Amino acid sequence: MAEVLDALRPGEVVTYGEVAAEAGHPGAHRAVGRFLRDHGGHHWWRVVTASGRLVPGNEVEQARLLAAEGIRVVDGRVANG
Repeated sequence: MAEVLDALRPGEVVTYGEVAAEAGHPGAHRAVGRFLRDHGGHHWWRVVTASGRLVPGNEVEQARLLAAEGIRVVDGRVANG
């Protein structure tokens, strides 16, 4: 999983499920969340839920980091377009 997360570039946003699938573990989206919680770093702010929601409890920091990369966040979700 670390390789997939570390390959994310500024302005790129993916879902927990996409990370799991790319890492060869489709359906293991919760494992991605645990990995990020336990290991920190790894561009965690670029990972959102399937509906685009930010990480509960870290919304302010995640929104700030995403905005710094040009990603628009509206009402706790990544805005499309």
